[in-house]
Amino acid sequence: MSRPHILVMPAPAQGHVIPLLEFSQCLAKHGFRVTFVNTDYDHKRVVESLEGKNDLGEQIHLVSIPDGMEPWEDRNDLGKLTEKFLQVMPGKLAELIEEINSREDEKLDCFIADGYMAWSMEVAKKMNVRGALFWPSSAASVALLFHIPKLIDDGIIDSHGTPMSKQMFRIAPNMPEMNAGDCFWTDMGDLTTERILFDLADKDLKAMRAVKFQLCHSTYELEAGAFTVVPELLPIGPLLASNRLGNTTGHFWREDSSCLEWLDQQQPSSVIYAAFGSFTILDQVQFQELALGLEFCNRPFLWVVRPDITTDANDRYPEGFQERVAARGRMIGWAPQQKVLNHPSIACFLSHCGWNSTMEGVSNGIPFLCWPYFAEQFLNERYICDIWKVGLRFDKNENGIIGREEIKNKVEQVLGDQDFETRALKLKGKAMNCIREGGSSRKKFQNFLEWHWSERLAADEGIYTRNSITPAAAVAAERKHEVLSDDEGISVSVEDQKVNEDMPEAHEGAYMAYGLLRAARKAIEA
Repeated sequence: MSRPHILVMPAPAQGHVIPLLEFSQCLAKHGFRVTFVNTDYDHKRVVESLEGKNDLGEQIHLVSIPDGMEPWEDRNDLGKLTEKFLQVMPGKLAELIEEINSREDEKLDCFIADGYMAWSMEVAKKMNVRGALFWPSSAASVALLFHIPKLIDDGIIDSHGTPMSKQMFRIAPNMPEMNAGDCFWTDMGDLTTERILFDLADKDLKAMRAVKFQLCHSTYELEAGAFTVVPELLPIGPLLASNRLGNTTGHFWREDSSCLEWLDQQQPSSVIYAAFGSFTILDQVQFQELALGLEFCNRPFLWVVRPDITTDANDRYPEGFQERVAARGRMIGWAPQQKVLNHPSIACFLSHCGWNSTMEGVSNGIPFLCWPYFAEQFLNERYICDIWKVGLRFDKNENGIIGREEIKNKVEQVLGDQDFETRALKLKGKAMNCIREGGSSRKKFQNFLEWHWSERLAADEGIYTRNSITPAAAVAAERKHEVLSDDEGISVSVEDQKVNEDMPEAHEGAYMAYGLLRAARKAIEA
């Protein structure tokens, strides 16, 4: 029986590529072959960041298709990027699927798309490939999509998504109060861009209603209220490279791992870690106030300063700043963030509140200082500060600037109150329990594997019913259906022992047997 082949496609942004690649690594660990399709532009950046390292393994193959933009065009212009890729990518995706399926030994079993690229499910359907969605964002942001018709009916937004009222609303109990400014499409640029992205959200909403399987990079324990709004959404998070003892992949910049050695020299729970993701842009005044704020805290700090983080690349630091903080401050271009947040010297995380960063901070029990920039980051901030109570938000002054004194005061508040750390560690325990044996996320991931195998067997039932499945394989599949992957193929764990140690004939057939037995039971029950 050949290994199943899955095509995976993220939205063209680093915060989407990283979790989709991590999910792909989980699939590869369970015996799947994965073809991972980025845009040409993102593909080049991911390959360059890998620096020739084979962190992806042999089961993940990176390919690319055009996004419709010229190499020199600004891909931070999300409205233009969205318009272009909607024109070009559907046709190029269909060509890629046709090319893959033309090779008999590589035919696709399934196509998994980023939820924000749900329009691609129509392409998969036309190409006769099963589809599923993976949402790399919070369940709350997906619930917000489902809530769009009511927001329009209540006059909070118009039919183009434009805010019409400052009225506060709550989508479900145990979710934070929100206003129209928390709707992720309203913080993405000018009015034209907002409407383009709202139209994309509407397309995604329509497409997702027809998809049988939807996964989410979250947990029931973190967002219980949101999952009541979208009960078909199955959480499988947190997806972290550290969970599989591997390295994070999918970065658009090369990591500066030397910062880990610097962290080794700092005292436990002493360092402020400041990082703002891949999109945040700060004007020169705000950038300098942030620098001075970190200096005024008089604590060690590690600050990720992308080459394009500020509007003025020349003389961006305050005069004499680098010399004054040389003994306790470290500025780098890009960090191995999961390893940084897992380091014992980190005291708090000054973050833009992107969902990946939020999940990484929560999973390491780190208190937050919230500095959202756009999109769903403001909604994530509400969870951090108002629901989980593991962080504080900054207040802007009359000029819309977060000042140096405000930064110093909030750092002192969050680090001076032991309750923040206590709540953060408690939240970490809840999140990490989800991915352990018997945890809710682990079970939902297992559900996806079972769905895939039952669908595959149903499609090819004539082939597999003619081929005998050994009794040992069937017994193994019945007793335990957690798949492990090794160099030889797929093994099935039975009470912490590999079946193939005493039943080698179960090696390849066990999971197939489980899927067939499950499908047979469903038929009998029906």
